[in-house]
Amino acid sequence: MDDSTGNRPDSDAPNLQSSNDILIVEDSAALSALLRQRLERETAGRTFCCATLDQARMLLAGQKFTLALTGLNLPDAPNGEILALLAEYAVPTIVFTATSETETAVRYTERKIIDYIVKTDNRTVDTVVRTVNRILTNSAFSVLVVDDARWARSGLVEIMQRQNFRVLEALSGKEALDMLAENPSIELVITDYNMPDMDGHELTRRIRATRPSDELRIIGVSSSSDRGLSASFLKAGASDFIYRPFVPEELQCRIDNNVETLTQIKRLRYLAERDHLTGLANRRFFFEKNPALKPAPANDAVAILDIDHFKFVNDTYGHEAGDQVLKRLAGILSEMTAGNRYLAARLGGEEFAIYMKDTNAFQAHSFCEQIRARVQATSIALLDKSISVTISIGVMEMEERETFGNQLNAADQLLYMAKKNGRNRVYSSLTIPEALIPQPAEEEPRSSVIRRPGSR
Repeated sequence: MDDSTGNRPDSDAPNLQSSNDILIVEDSAALSALLRQRLERETAGRTFCCATLDQARMLLAGQKFTLALTGLNLPDAPNGEILALLAEYAVPTIVFTATSETETAVRYTERKIIDYIVKTDNRTVDTVVRTVNRILTNSAFSVLVVDDARWARSGLVEIMQRQNFRVLEALSGKEALDMLAENPSIELVITDYNMPDMDGHELTRRIRATRPSDELRIIGVSSSSDRGLSASFLKAGASDFIYRPFVPEELQCRIDNNVETLTQIKRLRYLAERDHLTGLANRRFFFEKNPALKPAPANDAVAILDIDHFKFVNDTYGHEAGDQVLKRLAGILSEMTAGNRYLAARLGGEEFAIYMKDTNAFQAHSFCEQIRARVQATSIALLDKSISVTISIGVMEMEERETFGNQLNAADQLLYMAKKNGRNRVYSSLTIPEALIPQPAEEEPRSSVIRRPGSR
């Protein structure tokens, strides 16, 4: 196939498929180019374009696609034959067409396509991009379908899988609760009302005892003729309800709305818990996780660290340079705390904290010493120069029967002694004797940051 179709020259080569390959089947070169440009810029997908049924067949024979975006009327297939071809290769399909919405909706049900978009105006491409983005990001969501009837459960599972969700199945309420306990990543439950061990109301109430609606959404489903069932489901804690037999398109819209609500809640929570400059946890989140008056758990540790002479960095190089220093330190903390049960946070200004789970005094001191050495060895690039900074750290192993606030104050006192005794050092309960011995006067710094007496 030539480049006029919008394909990469090597699109037929083996082993090129990524997890988000998108097939665009569109005979309008201008529209195809626009779709490709927008999708590759605004989604996580990689696009492959063709203009005819034969070209699509060639691409499908050598490539696996996450989804396809296609028109219904092609030069060599004017009657929607492309849908049969895509169904043959089991490619989830979004139809992009100028056909009337009523006719397309019928095909939507018959061909089991995942969505359709009717061409209306210049905002239609925006709708396409949003729809593709939704399908691609659905792969991050785990959905649990609960129904003891195999035919009903398999129908829901098929719909969810076509929408690119990770889908789990449960045959009873008890099995559902067990799976939720084992899989905390599940964020959406679709449950039937009538089940042998407990009904959907009871299952919903039990789920809500441990998982609030801002963490997990529940959609109730029933073929009952009782029109009050939806209200009782919602009162039990469900997020939504739909009666059988349902229109697949309606179910999809309800699922999409719940997933979008959960996504927005998670985004707002993330923004509320993060420091806007560094991306680390902020002071509020740190103390929500570790209330000051709460008894400190044994076998944990906490550290407070501070950038030495940070005020002079701002005064000498400007506040933008100071921001670069803060972000670079935050990057080091994020990297070094990733993969373990440590929480790094910016408490304010140039002061940071690290909460270390299951870490004794020796491990905590050693870890903080690694951080101190890493920061000292790091060069921070500015516009026309590079600078280096140092940090001082106070570390405290948790003691039983002491509050977290007291432990944090102890770590802060150790930080103060580290500052007083020369900076660029780690003080902990292991080094208290050293901290109490007066140290020689601080030497002139050798780094490009000139330290000024009296600055912290």
